[in-house]
Formats: sequence, structure tokens, C-alpha cells
Amino acid sequence: QIPATVCVPAAEGKHPAVVMLHGTASSRDEAGNGYKMAAPVLAEKYGIATIRIDFMGNGESTADYMGYTFDSAVADAMAAAGYMATLDGIDADKIGVMGWSQGGTDALLCCARHPETFKSIVTWAGAPSMVLDGFFDEAMYEEAKKNGFFVMNFDWRTPLNVSLQWCEDVMNTDVLKEFEAFEGPVLAIAGTADTTVDPEWSNKIVAANKNAASKTFFIEGMDHTFNV
Repeated sequence: QIPATVCVPAAEGKHPAVVMLHGTASSRDEAGNGYKMAAPVLAEKYGIATIRIDFMGNGESTADYMGYTFDSAVADAMAAAGYMATLDGIDADKIGVMGWSQGGTDALLCCARHPETFKSIVTWAGAPSMVLDGFFDEAMYEEAKKNGFFVMNFDWRTPLNVSLQWCEDVMNTDVLKEFEAFEGPVLAIAGTADTTVDPEWSNKIVAANKNAASKTFFIEGMDHTFNV
């Protein structure tokens, strides 16, 4: 089962919907409750419904994090989109996806692999590559090849056992190359003070997309979690 929270506009009629994907070791409400704060604003101010989910082993998910891979993340996002499409107040032809940090990686793959479902995308500090400074390196990869997983430590939660399959996904998936096939628009948002994911990735995300409406949006002085 995938724990989820749905937020819909109070107004009558059919509304577009967005699947919100969280980042590494986070949960569906996201860092500082960023998604929890954003969802009602999207509903009330913009008439956009949202569904935010816990990936395997995060938040209220009872699944083992060892099962989390690029494929599982995309499958979970598809399940969330499929659920939203069944609701009376949702326009099933207008479903988008957004992702924060590694959630952005997953969102890019969602669009690349399922453009029939996801018509637009927003990334918040999106990370097309997980081989980032201090986040994932060759030593971790070697540990995973030896043990079947490596241990990822955090200063805000308990450690996670990260599977060898996830490592193989990271090492062997050219996320931006896959994303080039997506024809919908992308809005890539980043803080200029982000030291976890280089803000320049947002420019690269937009550069990989050919939709004339695609653009970046940089927020001065904001860090990886937008100062929440």
C-alpha cells in the first residue's frame, strides 16, 4: 500500500491534478512540511488538486526501503496518478508531476516513460544525477556490491539500507537523456544558495526539453530546502 494525502479544490468542476514526489529519506509532507503547506495553496489559489505519497520505507510506508528503486518510484507515481484519474472532480487529461530533490529525478523519469499520463512537470531543486558531492560515491557502490546494500546516514532520521539495484539504477540511467523525449513543459525551480544540488541542474533540465513554455525559476538566497 502507498500512504497518500489528497487535497482538492472546493470549487465545482473538473480540476487538473499534480502528483507530488518527495526527496531522499523524506516523506509526503516534505522537509519543513513544504508540500503540506503548498498543497492547499495550489488548491485554493490555483484550482489544482494534488496527491502526495510516501515512497517505500519512508513516512508511514510499512514497506522495506530496500525495495525502493527508480522503477518502484515511477510505479508508485503512476498508481497515484491512476487513483486521481478515478475521482469525479479531476480532469484525467491534465495530470502533472512534481518532485523535490531525488523526487525530481523520479518525476523526470515519470515524464520520460509515461508521457501519456504526465502532461507537465515541476522540479524543486531537481537532481537528474544522484552522483552528487557526499551523497553517493564509489565507496558506497562498492559496499552495496559486497553486501547487497549500503547504509546511508542522515542527521534528521534513522539510517536507510540502500539497495544494490538503486545503485545500479543511479550508475546506469541517463535521466536527462531519457527526459529529452518528453514533449510537455517543465518548470525547474531552484534556490541560488543550494549547496546540495547545484542550481545549474535546473538549467540543464530545461535545456533537455524542447517545449517553448519550459523555463527555470531561481530564488535568490534559498537553499536546498528553500529555507523552510
